[in-house]
Amino acid sequence: MSGPNVWTRSRERMRRFPDLLAQCSTEAAAYGKCVVATTTGKQELKKDLCAKEFEGLKACFVSAVSDTELCSEMSIIYTD
Repeated sequence: MSGPNVWTRSRERMRRFPDLLAQCSTEAAAYGKCVVATTTGKQELKKDLCAKEFEGLKACFVSAVSDTELCSEMSIIYTD
C-alpha cells in the first residue's frame, strides 16, 4: 500500500511540469512538428519516426529537472 508521501511527491512533480515544459519549448515544438508531419491524413504515429526529436525533448527535461533540483538544494543550503 502506498503512503501519503507518494501522492505529495507526485503532486509536486506535476506542479513543476509547466515550468519544465517552458524551459524546453524549442524541443517540444520540434517534437510536435515531427508528430504532426508524420501523422497527416489517416497515418498513425509509428515508433521511432520522431525518435531524434523525442530524445532531444527527453534530454532537455532531464537537464531541466536536474537544474531545478540543484537550485532547490542550493536554496536549502543557503537558507539554513
